[in-house]
Order: sequence, then C-alpha cells, then structure tokens
Amino acid sequence: MADDLALQLQAARERFAEIERALVDPGVVADGRLRTELLRERARLEPVQAKADRVLALEEDIEAARALLAEESGDGAWVRAETQRLQEELTHARDEARLLLLPRDPADERGVVIEIRAGAGGEEAALFVGDLLRMYSRYAERRGWRAELLSANETGIGGFREAALGIEGVGAYSRLKFEGGVHRVQRVPQTEANGRIHTSTVTVAVLPEADEVEVEVRPDDLEIDTYRSSGAGGQHVNRTDSAVRITHRASGIVVTCQDERSQIKNRAKALKVLYARLYALRRQEQDRVLAEGRRAQVGTGERSERIRTYNFPQSRVTEERIGLNLYQLREVLDGDIDPVVEPLIARRQAELLRGVPQG
Repeated sequence: MADDLALQLQAARERFAEIERALVDPGVVADGRLRTELLRERARLEPVQAKADRVLALEEDIEAARALLAEESGDGAWVRAETQRLQEELTHARDEARLLLLPRDPADERGVVIEIRAGAGGEEAALFVGDLLRMYSRYAERRGWRAELLSANETGIGGFREAALGIEGVGAYSRLKFEGGVHRVQRVPQTEANGRIHTSTVTVAVLPEADEVEVEVRPDDLEIDTYRSSGAGGQHVNRTDSAVRITHRASGIVVTCQDERSQIKNRAKALKVLYARLYALRRQEQDRVLAEGRRAQVGTGERSERIRTYNFPQSRVTEERIGLNLYQLREVLDGDIDPVVEPLIARRQAELLRGVPQG
C-alpha cells in the first residue's frame, strides 16, 4: 500500500535497520553518548518495526485470500468471512501503527526523578507527601521498575517537607510526566477533634532522568559542602559529616542529600537529582513549547491550583484536567494509578492526531 502510513512504516523499518548496524560499529560503541541515544531510539522504534511487520503480513494474507476467492468454484463464503476478519484486523493494526508514529517527546523512554513538596496545609500536607511517595513507589513496583529514595526532609511525625524519588525503567517518563502539578487532598486529620475536613496541597515535579554523559558539568562548576545530618534518621545522625549539599554555580541549583550513612552515596544521589534538573532546564531553554519547566509544573502550591483531588470522605479521586471521577481512592494510593494515567495518555494521543502542539 503506497499511502502515507506505508511510507512512514517503511522509513521506520529502514531507520531501525540502520541503528542495528550502527550499534555494532566500534566507533559508536566507544562513544557513550551516541550509543545511549541510539539505544533509546532503537527502543522507541522496536514496537513500530513489529507493527510494520504485522501490517505487511496482514496485507499479504488478504491478497492471498482474494486470489483464493477468485479461484473458488463454490460460493466462497468461508473465504469472504476470512477476508473480512483479516481486513478488520488490518484496520486495527494500521490504527495502532499511526499511534506509534505520532511525534514523541524524546525523553519518553527515560526514567524519572519525582520531586514532591508539601504546599499549603502544614503537617497534613507533609503527611500527604509521604502518601504520594508511597503511591509512586508502589506504581513502579507494579510495572517492574526500580524505585529509590534519593532525598527526604522528614518532619518527625511520619511526614516529609520534601522528598525526591528516582524511578528507573524504560518508558517511566512517558507514563509519569502527567503527574506534574498540584495535588490536593481533602480529609479529616487525626489531630482534628471536631471531625472537620481539611484541605491541603502537595506539589509534584516530574523530571526526565539524565546522567553525566548527557549533561556536561565541569568539576569547577560545582560547590560541594559536607555537614552533619539533622532531623530524624537514626543513630548516625549528627555524628559524621555524611550529608552533602551540591550547588551548581551557573544555574544556582542547590541539591542536598543526607539519607545515607555514606557521604559517597549521598553525593551520588544528589548528583542524580542535579543532572535531572539541569537536563530539564536545558529542555526548557531548547523548546519552551515542549517543556515549560519545573516551575510551570509545580505552581505556587495554593489550594486553588490543582490537577488532581484526593477526597477521603468520598473515597474519590478527581482528575481535574479531564473531569474524571474515580471512587477508588485506596487502590490509587496503593499504586494502581493506571486508571488515571491511561485516559491522560489517550487525551494526549488524540490531541497529537488532531495536530495540537505538545506542551
């Protein structure tokens, strides 16, 4: 079929083959950045390659069925039925191929760093930071991804003023990038004697994961301080200079980590967050339409700004951007967030099919 879709699928197949050849080239193997980029592009094109093979196979089967129908001496009912089935399957496969060929955010296949901060609501907001931290950790576990707490500033009553969670897994950013924004919680705090519902907010920023291969940072660009940990954390707190604060002079970004006993581990975790922030900053500078940056995701944390509401008395989760109400609060907070994520992805795909710019 010489239509636009067929031409796009053929181009994707040719590019996939080109990448396969490049990945065994000694020059590419020695270039860490280029090899990383090619591996990510290969991962993106692999399902396109498989879908293109399926479309071609179905088209050949349909042609064979039509040829058989022309030779059939009887009424050919079974051949026509089979041809109809194959045609329906081909239509479905072509629709799926169109979705796979939609413009994609180049960061979609990456892991993420999720930064969660308490907004309005005091201790209740800090407690909800812990709830969201657990929710995203459980979601990662459900999808077979690796989640690691990168930093946390505890309040001492089980909550967090802020926390950063790293999630490693192919496609993590493509599914979690819609989580950025203000999350509002409505519930009765345990300390509320009169049973009144309090409203609090938590801000979430979702940053695509990056590393030193992609973000060039000279040692002279960094100011690294060590100090003794403070707050909740166990017997090692305040005994050794294990906490690390890294300042990137050019951007003014400051990252701290004090969760590990080892200064080396805290430094590695802080650098992971720093690289993610610098990569997000570079994306913002390169294309403000594609990425408005962390501040656009986070907002001010005021109660009136929200992308999602978690209402405990009604056991309801409301996704404000699409008007979706789910009465599955416990399941969502236990990490089953696909019923929220999937409609958001579907909406974005529909926008792309209509030619709506990303951002």
